[in-house]
Amino acid sequence: MSRLALATQTSPLADRMRPKTLAEVMGQGHLTAKGKLLYEALEKNRIPSLILWGPPGCGKTTIARVIANKTKYRFESLSAVLAGVKEVREVVVRARGELDSGGVGTILFVDEIHRFNKGQQDAFLPFVEDGTITLIGATTENPSFELNGALLSRCQVMVLEPLGEDDLLTLLQRAVADKKVGFGDLKLNLAPEVLPEIANQANGDARYSLNLLDSFVDVTSQKIAVGELLNLDDLKESLNRRATLYDKTGEFHYNLISAFHKSLRGSDVDASLYWLARMLHGGEDRLYILRRMVRFASEDIGNADPQALAITLQAKESYNFLGSPEGELALAQAVIYLACAPKSNSAYVAFKKAEDCAKKNGSLPPPAHILNAPTKLMKDLGYGKGYRYAHDYEGGVVTQEYMPEPLKNEQFYQPVLRGYEREIARRLEYWQKLKGSQGEPKP
Repeated sequence: MSRLALATQTSPLADRMRPKTLAEVMGQGHLTAKGKLLYEALEKNRIPSLILWGPPGCGKTTIARVIANKTKYRFESLSAVLAGVKEVREVVVRARGELDSGGVGTILFVDEIHRFNKGQQDAFLPFVEDGTITLIGATTENPSFELNGALLSRCQVMVLEPLGEDDLLTLLQRAVADKKVGFGDLKLNLAPEVLPEIANQANGDARYSLNLLDSFVDVTSQKIAVGELLNLDDLKESLNRRATLYDKTGEFHYNLISAFHKSLRGSDVDASLYWLARMLHGGEDRLYILRRMVRFASEDIGNADPQALAITLQAKESYNFLGSPEGELALAQAVIYLACAPKSNSAYVAFKKAEDCAKKNGSLPPPAHILNAPTKLMKDLGYGKGYRYAHDYEGGVVTQEYMPEPLKNEQFYQPVLRGYEREIARRLEYWQKLKGSQGEPKP
């Protein structure tokens, strides 16, 4: 096929190279291999409604089309970005008409199904249940979070994996060699490192890898025409490096912030910096990251190093003052401090215990002796009677009950013997000894 002939094709390389059979689908052997779920469903011609969950370019649309072709179903496709309930109902009308006339069943493929709201998702339910349509939804987001339970319970969820670099390299090599739908007739003269680099940059996305190759061939057409060797410099000229795979509102957002928080908690400074860099590079809101860091400083470090909270707040002020990218160094500095600080969740645990106790015991009144008595009536009722002024006692502490009577001797806070909390533990122990030896207040 000549370059001129290729230029007249309207479909991109990724579409031309789309697998036609299950055996041609790459990277999803856990579903497509003989004996596996999808293979067996096709062999028995019993296709349940499916939710295909996986990253971009892993083969969700391809698998839906293969299923339709193999089972001879009618295939209709909607994008949840563009369609609504009206379009769904139109598909249902056509599907019913086909069945009523003795025709075949209909597969409705809905791309980005997570973008349908609850009401739109509910529109599928009766028609999935009565078999009018077989629904195949594709999503890059966790179905547990994005799909309502009623719809999810009527579908089989299949988890697809990103393609490995070896799979992508094989796919690219096929595209270069294929004379019918690829670039075989062009006899591309590629340096050995070009296709591996495209596979590396595609980040597991087959469609993206083929689009990169397509663009690369288009940009270097003059060099191809004279048989010139194409190398990495040519590749760099023809494409911009792909942004890090990141979705600020989806599962990647939650996965990365979770990895970041747990790396800090585990005192792994290098991993903490890596996940910070991933989030920054992916465009995450810097103030969101800082809010999580402030939370971490209280929840996971607490009084083991009281400076952690102050330093994190200072990082926020520095970022607000400098902005990006200069202010991001303040985030990195604070991350290093948080990762290297002694850890304690004692404040977090103590507060949770206090919260639970408050909810469980209701509105218990304070002991009368620690209440103010600004009026005669309140004094007559015993408010403030017997109160001991702590400063009148050695060490500034006094034996006195501050809790409601039913909660006497309750203890929420248990400092760890790490960092500054070791000093707090010693102080609490010293105060207990003082209280045990106290007499009357000093004059």
